[in-house]
Amino acid sequence: MIVLVGGVAGSGKTTVGALLASRLHWPFADADGFHPPANVAKMRSGVPLTDADRQPWLHAIADWMDERIAAGESAVAGCSALKQSYRDQLLTGRPAARLAFLEISRELAHARLAARHGHFFTAALLDSQFAELDPPEETQQVIVLDAGQNPDQIVAEIIGRLGLTAGPP
Repeated sequence: MIVLVGGVAGSGKTTVGALLASRLHWPFADADGFHPPANVAKMRSGVPLTDADRQPWLHAIADWMDERIAAGESAVAGCSALKQSYRDQLLTGRPAARLAFLEISRELAHARLAARHGHFFTAALLDSQFAELDPPEETQQVIVLDAGQNPDQIVAEIIGRLGLTAGPP
């Protein structure tokens, strides 16, 4: 199984995703690392990405997922998956993929981003993410969770709702 942990910047994708991967003893990938250098430069300069900018990124994530699935490997990745079209691109035709989407208020996301230092995505870009956001509905492949909870609680909920088994710590 591939579990994508989605949400706007500041929702806790990396924190929750890395903790989930650790509890499951699966590898973790941060989808920020799949962005081409031009995307990172654009965001670093405070310019929001367009759908066209995101296509190479989405293709790279999908390729990574397909490689894991073909190898029979499970893994976790943090990936914003803001729009339904992006979620469709990542989940359709991949029955082994799930999305745990972290729902967060604009205020809490802003506070978290304001406290984060050294990352290319700043609080100034947050409004563009909320403008792009198509909040997901729960499906067989998508669960929605409250990002305001403690990361341990969120991970326990993901494991329970997806019927996964955590290994020993």
